[in-house]
Amino acid sequence: MATVQDTLNSRRTVYRFTDKVVERSDLEMAFEAASNAPCHKQTHPWNYYVLGEETRLKLLPMVISMAKEKITKGNGGESLTSVDRAVSKIIDAPILIAVTTKLSPEDSFREEEDYAATVCSLHNLVLSLWGEGIGSQWSTGSITRHSSTYSVLEIDEEMERIVGFLKAGYPESIPNKEKKSPNEIRKYLP
Repeated sequence: MATVQDTLNSRRTVYRFTDKVVERSDLEMAFEAASNAPCHKQTHPWNYYVLGEETRLKLLPMVISMAKEKITKGNGGESLTSVDRAVSKIIDAPILIAVTTKLSPEDSFREEEDYAATVCSLHNLVLSLWGEGIGSQWSTGSITRHSSTYSVLEIDEEMERIVGFLKAGYPESIPNKEKKSPNEIRKYLP
């Protein structure tokens, strides 16, 4: 098993996955890590919805409609292969998880803190998976904001906000990305 520092520094967003099955025990271990994320006032504002095949299929009419609309707005710059790509993003990911955060419309500061805590939780999940050799991609595409998505997933838009979909699986390849050096991101103040 890699050290924590190795896991933090080697993690990359993965866009293509193999067909190798992600074991439920690995997911459950990652959900435990997610549950242990820091959150102010112990609100634990996150929820994770693991989307099975039936649920994914229910999303397809909306996904296809949105992709076709994007083609139309793009004045022909996109093609029908864009529809196939959009469908593939939902159907072909080995694991697809909708991630939500609790809403607090009466308290914008609480809502901001809860969103931050949810992202911490999501990152714990991602790092736990990565430590087991499982890659992921967090997507905040327009499907995550569409009211039909909330309806299909039976999520109350007044109570929770979808912050993204997480695709996960064993990487087909690991992208090599250049990151900023510590000198570029930190400042020591007197």
